[in-house]
Amino acid sequence: MKSFIQIKNIKKSVLLGATILLMMPLNLFSQEGKSVKILFVGNSFTFFWNMPQLVKAMGESQGISLDIHQSTVGGSNLKHHWHEEKGTITRKLLNEQDWDYVILGDHSLSTINASERFKEYGTKFSKLIRSKGAEPIFYITWAYKSNPLMQPTITKAYLDLAHELNAKVIPIGPIWMKARNLRPDINLYFDDKHPSSDGSYLIALITYKALTKKSISKISKRVTTIDKDGEKLYLSFVLPESAVFFKQLVEEIDFETFKKEKE
Repeated sequence: MKSFIQIKNIKKSVLLGATILLMMPLNLFSQEGKSVKILFVGNSFTFFWNMPQLVKAMGESQGISLDIHQSTVGGSNLKHHWHEEKGTITRKLLNEQDWDYVILGDHSLSTINASERFKEYGTKFSKLIRSKGAEPIFYITWAYKSNPLMQPTITKAYLDLAHELNAKVIPIGPIWMKARNLRPDINLYFDDKHPSSDGSYLIALITYKALTKKSISKISKRVTTIDKDGEKLYLSFVLPESAVFFKQLVEEIDFETFKKEKE
């Protein structure tokens, strides 16, 4: 019933030694006016430059209602969220409210320095989320500016866990690295790890495209929303040529055949 980028079981031989194939089936948001409730769980890799609000505003600009909330604390990992440490309230939100999707982002180094913890708490959250009638989605993070060699380990860990849990992913890290390779002149980074305003715009485009499967070609380079006083609020400023590149890149990514070679 609910659609997204999903790990598809193709053949046993493929699962054992070849490829994980991510599929995006029918569009969940095809019913006009339907509001889908989404919770982002994560840290600064999620909330930098108001990324969840960017996704919501992109939907508003196309008449799509996304009821987006977040449980994000800087420096937190999924274990912190599970035990409600560092001021997190994720399990409280899961227990007290109904959600359609919960997007899980772990600490940027968890897949590298704490892979067992990443698997343990990714699994725990997936089971809890499903027990509440929602679907978990894993948010694949990106490598640090100083070490692009991090990306294969990050991507593999997320895809392997998603495959094991029959869960879904947003492949931000792999697309981020493609953008970095194609346009090294665009600085996607605010510092060594966090996204710049341009980086957050790209992340929001990927997330919005993955969630809705809608064309992003008309998304403005200046994403706006309306504040509580009814005034226009600018969430993002991107150079016209950068916006054209980002949108073309994401539009040309074939999410239905996004592949990762197993090692």
